[in-house]
Amino acid sequence: MPQNQPFEIPQQLRELAERNVEQARTAYGQLMDAMAQATGMWMSAMPSNEMTSGFKVVRERAIQFAKQNAEACFAAASELGNAKDIQDLLAIQSRSAQTQMQAYALQAQELGRLMVEAAQGVQPRS
Repeated sequence: MPQNQPFEIPQQLRELAERNVEQARTAYGQLMDAMAQATGMWMSAMPSNEMTSGFKVVRERAIQFAKQNAEACFAAASELGNAKDIQDLLAIQSRSAQTQMQAYALQAQELGRLMVEAAQGVQPRS
């Protein structure tokens, strides 16, 4: 009996994983759209001033980042679902984690810059 026989993930399991990822992606997209619409209505109901207009850009960018990050996670999950063996699975996971960490760092920098700009746009009342 071979000792080093590679473990292969069955095709049926990979197909099931792919369907589940697509269903989750669709549900998450609907949730994000509803959330964006609700926050947009909430923001439009508030009186307009420098603070709300400055931070509107921050809110919109944060929502965009959340959508991008979710899509990256779904893409990684889909790719993981198609992994043929453990080595493939680990390589995909490692590559995905590295890519997302770089994206998170860039997003944090941009949100920080936008927050500073929004805060500077608010003039103190004398």
